[in-house]
Amino acid sequence: MNNEVTLLKGNEAIAYAAIRCGADAFFGYPITPQSEIIETLSLLKPWETTGMVVVQAESEVASINMVYGGAGAGKRVFTTSSSPGVALMQEGISFMAGSEIPGVIVNVQRGGPGLGTIQPSQSDYFQATRGGGNGDYNVIVLAPNSVQEMADFMDLAFTLAFRYRNPAMILSDGVIGQMMEKVVLPEQKPRRTEEQIRKECPWATIGRTKDRQPNILTSLELKPEIMEARNIHLQEKYATIREKEVRYETINCEDADYLIVAFGSAARISEKSMEIARGKGEKVGLFRPITLWPFPERQLAEIAKGKKGILVAEINAGQMVEDVRLAINGAVPVEHFGRLGGIVPDPQEIVEALETKMMRK
Repeated sequence: MNNEVTLLKGNEAIAYAAIRCGADAFFGYPITPQSEIIETLSLLKPWETTGMVVVQAESEVASINMVYGGAGAGKRVFTTSSSPGVALMQEGISFMAGSEIPGVIVNVQRGGPGLGTIQPSQSDYFQATRGGGNGDYNVIVLAPNSVQEMADFMDLAFTLAFRYRNPAMILSDGVIGQMMEKVVLPEQKPRRTEEQIRKECPWATIGRTKDRQPNILTSLELKPEIMEARNIHLQEKYATIREKEVRYETINCEDADYLIVAFGSAARISEKSMEIARGKGEKVGLFRPITLWPFPERQLAEIAKGKKGILVAEINAGQMVEDVRLAINGAVPVEHFGRLGGIVPDPQEIVEALETKMMRK
């Protein structure tokens, strides 16, 4: 399969891209609005072409623990779910972070709290970037704003997860998951052989230590001094990720008086809001974090210098706005605009919020 242009939903693009980037296995459970991922995998039958395993587990808890086991053997393994399902996975994600096991989790967000609604939301920002499980850990979080990025970020998520032996999450939402766009699919990667996995992942359970003992991957340690050393190692790794893996996009920020900061589908909407505002003669730019963790705090602080104000547009009650305020540290006024309950804002609503909260003060 060579590079191919096709029309796909965001969820479908995840499935196609996972096969093409050499995923070894998928373990998941259906939940709206991401069920097309497992449905597409079932239709494509990759076990017949690439040998990729596709399993509908009995629950989200089972799914993440299957990922834990498969990824612990050095395999490219992933799971997908939506907000309440990812909530159930938090213990397993924390275990993976503590054991330094690389795996990929895709969250196509819906509204909450609780079962909430099947409509789109961005209210899992805290869950993803703060870590919903126990302990001091971080998950690498990528936020796509197009079907193309849904496809592109599958391979990137696996690359970062294995580079740092850390869970990585693609934090999408029901808008991106359900919308259809033209997408260029990547070329098919060959699956790695067992010998390649042993060489690339000497830590994996299929490997051996220098004295030929089996590798044991666990987050459990009963000696406090050893557990502290392990935590210090993790924090050093997270510092390296913060330094090397920040990703973001800027549009018309150079001459802007005001910035809109948004991610995912809210960023797509905000780009149109920016165009409307500029049509009125207002110099507005857009700053889009692509990595939600690590958050591009230094880059945003630099770009915000000299601006009159920042509006953070999210489909939630105000979550990323906290990271923006921490990054800006009071240098520029920061306001928030959000819709709740699965309501996706109109571009004009964001323009009106920019005008009333920032420009008319």
